[in-house]
Amino acid sequence: MRLILKNQALLLPPAHGLFRNCHASTLVRRPDGTIHVAFFAGTTEGAGDTAIWTMTCQDGQWGTPRRILAEPGLAHWNPVLHDSGEALLLFYKVGPDVHHWITRLALSRDGGETWSAPAALVPGDARPRGPVRNKLLRLANGDWLAPGSIETPTTWDAFVDRSPDRGGSWAFHPVPLRHVPPGSRPAEAWSGLAEAALWETDPARVFAWDGVIQPTLWEFPAGHVHMLLRSTRGVIYRSDSRDGGRSWCEAYPTSLPNNNSGIDLAHPGGGRLVLACNPVTGNWASRTPLSLLCSEDNGASWSEPLHLETREGEFSYPAIIADGNRLHVTYTVRRENIACAVVDITT
Repeated sequence: MRLILKNQALLLPPAHGLFRNCHASTLVRRPDGTIHVAFFAGTTEGAGDTAIWTMTCQDGQWGTPRRILAEPGLAHWNPVLHDSGEALLLFYKVGPDVHHWITRLALSRDGGETWSAPAALVPGDARPRGPVRNKLLRLANGDWLAPGSIETPTTWDAFVDRSPDRGGSWAFHPVPLRHVPPGSRPAEAWSGLAEAALWETDPARVFAWDGVIQPTLWEFPAGHVHMLLRSTRGVIYRSDSRDGGRSWCEAYPTSLPNNNSGIDLAHPGGGRLVLACNPVTGNWASRTPLSLLCSEDNGASWSEPLHLETREGEFSYPAIIADGNRLHVTYTVRRENIACAVVDITT
């Protein structure tokens, strides 16, 4: 399996004046071929003026960005789009920081033109239920799996929320992880954090975090579900389930490098996978390059990377979907823009 980059484009023109900072894109492709992208944007990550924005692409042409979900004074984070076939679902987080996130859901039944009033995903539950950053997985039996995680001031842990009724109800299934005392990082590692414009700017607090977050999911064979996870430990972690996501093995390290930044993967079919990530080792290490890696054996081994970005600066938080043998990838560009790349899979 080989990857061929067809084109790349920035979604927003230079000096657009709409916002200063944007991040955490998500995308879906509708049956008519329209690509929908969402992201959060505002003054800076965690600011009270951040909101959820969307854009669409039809026949290769990007439309005007629209601010669709906002509550003054409340930070918005990490949208996740999902096409149920009947409606577009948009999950997202609100809260002053990641330790106090709750999840909201809005629906569109007219292709993203209008959206319902947002509602709590699981009323009465203070945990950040549902997807934390990456797309939902629709299982072979019809169940939905939402890849989630919880970040406390010291530990990070992953879970999946399973819905047997197309989002009507959700069951929480944790992913086991043995936590270890966090190590320390040299002061020069902090440059990556400043570049990322994190809401938390105290190195002692940030380097105390330990664990795994932001899973990305696939199913192969039917009923066997797998996840790769962002970690604080310099490599991507993995966990596996043999019962459709109800129980998971203890998360374990892979050989794939991870800089403690977001990852995502596409599953074109069979044992084929395409992983989007920063192939950099180290807790809060550099968020460049941004690359794609292939596996043809269900994640047991991986190809050399195809780099989408090698420039200095932050190129991070990729979202990737497969449309047959075509891949669509969006990612953050220096917190100033969102880029979209189109990549073809060949044999």
